[in-house]
Amino acid sequence: MTETRRPGHELIAEPRASLTLWEYRREVADLYASVRRLPPHPGWDHWIAGRRHLLRTHEQSPVPADRRSVHEVLSYPYDPAARIVATVTAVPERRVTIAHGDAGSTAAHAFGRVAFTLDGVDCWLTLFWLDDYAGGVFAPFRDPTNGVTTYGGGRYLLDTAKGADLGGNDGEVVLDFNFAYHPSCAFDQQWSCPLAPPENHLAVAVAAGERLA
Repeated sequence: MTETRRPGHELIAEPRASLTLWEYRREVADLYASVRRLPPHPGWDHWIAGRRHLLRTHEQSPVPADRRSVHEVLSYPYDPAARIVATVTAVPERRVTIAHGDAGSTAAHAFGRVAFTLDGVDCWLTLFWLDDYAGGVFAPFRDPTNGVTTYGGGRYLLDTAKGADLGGNDGEVVLDFNFAYHPSCAFDQQWSCPLAPPENHLAVAVAAGERLA
C-alpha cells in the first residue's frame, strides 16, 4: 500500500478495518478491470461513476465520514488527446525513496521511462516498482495545475498495487490522464501519501482527470 493513515487515526476497529480495506481494494480492482474491457470514453464514464460512489459511500473512503454525503467529486471534461499508449524504455535500475507529504517515505526502484507529447510539449515520466507490499507499478506526477485546480502535492496516474491499472501489452502502457486522481491526503490530512519526485514534474498543465476546483 502506498498510502497509509498516520498514527492516531485508526478509525475502524479490527478485524473490520482489514476486512473493509480488503473489500475496498477489491472494488477498485474490479472497477479498473471493467474499464479495460470498455472503449476509452465509456470506460472513463464508468470509472467516474464508480469512483464517486466509492468516495461517497464506502467505509474506507479517504473522504471523512462527516463530509461524504455532501462531497462533490469534480473532474475535467473527457479529452481523447489525454490518452496515450506509450512504449516503456528501460532505465538503469535505481533504488529510490519516494518522499511523502510529511515525514514518511516509500521504498521503490525506477525501472522504466515513458516519453510522450501533451499539447505539443514533449514529456516523460519515470515508472517506479514498489519494493514493499508485493510490488506494483507506481506513476505519480505533478504539473502546473497543482495548487490551482488540483491538489498541491500532485496526482496519481497508476498504482497497480491498489488495482489502478489501465493496461498495456508488449512493452507498452496506457497512460490516460483522464483517469488522473488525487491521493488520499488531498481529502484528509490523516493520510500520509507518497508524492511525485522532481523527475515526474511535467512542464505542461494537465487539464484532464480529477480536480478540486
